[in-house]
This record gives sequence, structure tokens and C-alpha cells, in this order.
Amino acid sequence: MASEGTYYVPEQSKLPILASLGLFLTVFGAASWLNGNDSGPTVFFCGGVLFAYVLWVWFSTVISENMAGLNDAQLKRSYVWGMGWFIFSEVMFFAAFFGALWYVRNLALPWLGGEGDGAATNEFLWKGFENTWPLMTTPDMAVNGDAARVTGPEQSMSFSQVDSIWTWLPFWNTVILLTSSVTVHFAHTALKNAKRSAFNSWLGLTVLLGIIFLVLQVWEYIHAYNDLGLTLQSGIYGTTFFMLTGFHGAHVTLGTFMLLVMFLRSVLKGHFKHDDCFGFESASWYWHFVDVVWVGLFIFIYILG
Repeated sequence: MASEGTYYVPEQSKLPILASLGLFLTVFGAASWLNGNDSGPTVFFCGGVLFAYVLWVWFSTVISENMAGLNDAQLKRSYVWGMGWFIFSEVMFFAAFFGALWYVRNLALPWLGGEGDGAATNEFLWKGFENTWPLMTTPDMAVNGDAARVTGPEQSMSFSQVDSIWTWLPFWNTVILLTSSVTVHFAHTALKNAKRSAFNSWLGLTVLLGIIFLVLQVWEYIHAYNDLGLTLQSGIYGTTFFMLTGFHGAHVTLGTFMLLVMFLRSVLKGHFKHDDCFGFESASWYWHFVDVVWVGLFIFIYILG
């Protein structure tokens, strides 16, 4: 056990280098995949498998060190700061995409539509283009008509397009995700009160709600692509919609997996105590974060269009 006033320093490891390589291959493969490169999917999945392996080994090592009593209070504080900075970086990540949506809706489209200093641009480049959101008629469609290469969707995903809120998937996804934020809080409370059975039950329910959310989002995407003509290629509206909701879905997937690992650790290994449960707490912080992001998406993507 680390003595008072000392700081445990782990031995040197190649894991950071392997993690960087895995992330590079994942991002490079994803970019190649989106650009139609046949090797893109293979590179993407190889990078993902390598990165997953690194995380498995790395976190297993950290857990073993903690169980052996090597992690002192100062090291545990560094974990808290590390998770805090990680979530802050994710806030900035989504802020960039929300900022892009704001820029498009409040600056770029009005300018292309002839407002302010953009009158000349509208007259000579996009004559006939009108600034509306969601953007159903792209500037290309306004200029070239049926010959346009970039066409808008047939229908948007905004609330104004639905007949009833009770059949609207984004509404149910919101209910499910907000409910999961409550259940993970109940799980945290149960753990702090040393109620293992209640902790496992509430955490298992949270994981189930996360999975249901992802299933409904896939269903929504299938409906958008097949029935509404809303794709990544359907103008700036389709691009911003899928970039924002897609990246959020990826974060929900990660958060669900994190909570599933915590659930299995508790059920199978009996890990976590009321005074030593940072692994679960960090996962729950992340889950609350993705819930807050979804509220923003629900308001600016679905309600306000």
C-alpha cells in the first residue's frame, strides 16, 4: 500500500503508444470509409479492436492496482481531474457542432438568401434561393432545378411535421434517456448506502434503457433514410442532423458500454464500495453528460427544427 505522503508511479508501459496507434487507425479508417475507399472499413475495425484491447488491459491494470491498495488519495484525485478534463473536452467537441449549426442557421443561410451584405451573392450565384430552416430546398436546387446534384429531404424531423407526439420517436427517446439519468442516480444512492442488490438492479435498468435508446435511434435513422429522403447528402440540414445525432449516439453507445462493464464488475466480482467506487462514479458522470447533450439536441434539432 502506498504510504502517506508518497505518490504511486506505475511502471513504464507501451499502452499509450498502442492506444494512439489504435485511435489513429480508427479515425483514418473512418475517413477513408466515408470517402469510398474499400480498405476503409477494415482499417477502421482493426483500429477499433486494437484500441479496445488497450483499454481492456489498461483498465484491468488500474483496477488490480487499486484492489492491491497501491492507489493513494493523491492518485485518486488525479483520476477525478482526468475524468473532469475528459468530459470538458467532450463539451467543447459538441460545442463546435452546435456552433456550426448556429452559424449555418443565423449567418450563412441568411447571407445566401440575400439578407444583409449577401444581396449580391443571392442575385448572381443563388438567385431564387430563400432562407428557410429546416432547409428543404438547397441553393443547388434553386439554381439548377431537377438537375441539382444536392437535393434537400422530402420531410424534416422537426416536431412540426408529426401528427401526434405519442408516435414521435424523439419524444420517447427523450423520456427514455432522462429516465435513465434518474435510474443511474438511484444506483449511485444505493451504492453509497451499501445496498448492493438495489445498486445492481438500478444500474442494470439504466443499461437496458441505454440499449433501448440506441435501438430506437437506429429505427429513426432507417425511417429518415428510407421514407423521408433525409441523408448525409441531402444538403446542410441532413449533414448537421446526422453529425450531431450520430456523434451523440456514438457517445451513448460508449456510455452504455461503460455502465455495462460497471454492472458486470459489481455482479460478477463484487467490486465497488460506498467509499471506493470511482469507476462507477466516472461512468455515471459521463452518462449525465450525454443526457444533457441530448436535451440540447432535442430542443435545437427537433423542437426548433
